[in-house]
Amino acid sequence: MTTHQVFNQVPPLVGHDTADEEALLDGLAREGAGWAAAELHELGRLAGTEQAAEHGRLANEHPPVLRTHDRYGHRVDEVEFHPSWHELIRIAVGYGLHAAPWADERVGAHVARAAKFYTWRPDAGHGCPISMTYAAVPALRHAPELAERYEPLLTAKTYDFGLRVPLTKRGLLAGMSMTEKQGGSDVRANTTVARAQPDGSYRLVGHKWFTSAPMCDVFLTLAQAPGGLTCFLVPRVLPDGTGNPMRLMRLKDKLGNRSNASAEVEYDDAVAWRVGDEGRGVRTIIDMVNLTRLDCVIGAAAGMRQGVITAAHHAAHRQAFGRYLADQPLMRNVLADLAVESEAATVLMMRLAGATDRSARGDAGETAFKRIALAVGKYWVCKRWPGHAAEALECLGGNGYVEESGMPRLFRESPLNSIWEGSGNVAALDVLRALAGQPEVVAAFHAEVDAAAGADPRLDAAVRQVQAALADPAEVEVRARRVVEQLALVLQGALLVRHGHPAVADAFCASRLAEDRGHAYGTLPAGVDFAAIIDRATPKVG
Repeated sequence: MTTHQVFNQVPPLVGHDTADEEALLDGLAREGAGWAAAELHELGRLAGTEQAAEHGRLANEHPPVLRTHDRYGHRVDEVEFHPSWHELIRIAVGYGLHAAPWADERVGAHVARAAKFYTWRPDAGHGCPISMTYAAVPALRHAPELAERYEPLLTAKTYDFGLRVPLTKRGLLAGMSMTEKQGGSDVRANTTVARAQPDGSYRLVGHKWFTSAPMCDVFLTLAQAPGGLTCFLVPRVLPDGTGNPMRLMRLKDKLGNRSNASAEVEYDDAVAWRVGDEGRGVRTIIDMVNLTRLDCVIGAAAGMRQGVITAAHHAAHRQAFGRYLADQPLMRNVLADLAVESEAATVLMMRLAGATDRSARGDAGETAFKRIALAVGKYWVCKRWPGHAAEALECLGGNGYVEESGMPRLFRESPLNSIWEGSGNVAALDVLRALAGQPEVVAAFHAEVDAAAGADPRLDAAVRQVQAALADPAEVEVRARRVVEQLALVLQGALLVRHGHPAVADAFCASRLAEDRGHAYGTLPAGVDFAAIIDRATPKVG
């Protein structure tokens, strides 16, 4: 006996090209990496397959397992991952999402890599070691002899998993291990000690409280040397094939990012090599931190895109009260608002990637712009993602609250990027430091925003408000978040007015910069071109 018919169900969101996004492709060409479009689409089609989605699901439903000892009682400190995790990383490394741009002399190499990192998101967790490997290279270059040996393997497009002597492998992944129990982001409070050895190496004794991707081959870490806080390279396996005493004590039970292992580590006289001068550890490793902050922005922008296309796909196929959801005015407002936020994040992300590429090639102006814009973007885009993920989930109703939809995993992932590499307050105060002590940074930011002067009166008025806020010295630290929010909005507005779709730019200025604006998503004013905006966010399946 049949109890009911199953109908009015949304087909799976598979068979699409995740790189088929006008804001992304326009940015790719504008920032100098149009040559990468074919490979980007190839990766995008792969990311949109049912198989990729299944790999993401399996990697999260079968989280990593720590094996501290083998069956005989020998210390091994290994982490086991599901085969889907390895497949996701294999593809990411093969397409050069890790450190490959540092070995690519083409203009736009870092832009191409950013676009691919944005596009390949079946699972966010595996992006952690990919991101850290990308970011490790400029920090490692503070020790030229080490960089000469390790950089070719860090940039190699071969994923070679397993604990073996690093220089005997076909490719390497790098991690970062900085924070400790007592300090968190305050790394100058670290207590791990480094003792110099006659052979030029050091021995580390201490702990780290949050070491993600502990199965990476090498790690950049901070420890207190005789000359002060210093950066070191720590291999998991020593040149003679023995394990370096970097003990994995336990894995964190995290809110999200569950496919990725995050360990508590103890250094028990671990061998390390100095990177940069003693006492300059923060200045050395900040090169790595800044690039992982870029990836926080990219990841949040990618998460917003995933959320809005899932919501738009659902609304295009689901009927309620006699009409498709996508045809109902209030749902159209919500979808368009989500799409505007997503595009604002994407256009900023691509501009930051372009600045990173040009800065890496010695452009001082772009270096100055990146100094402030990256901190602004890290604060704002990452802060906006959790609310965006919640609203996108709600578009699916009760179905979105069920694990099988994938939306709860997206929602659990969304707070991470704002915490990683400096939480909101850390990022906001970093912006204040740049504004106070580096006039060339302020000039670079104003030049970027002023390029859109006169294009939209709402943007012009918002810029004047920002200028007034920056000129007011009263309780500036208390107002830091407010100031950074204003900087972010005028920067996104300027980029959209100059480079975005007119309907998106108009909706952004009307809802984010004008005086009369709502607070929840779905409060765009009447007169917005909803159809044009939603069309850009609806994936083309099949």
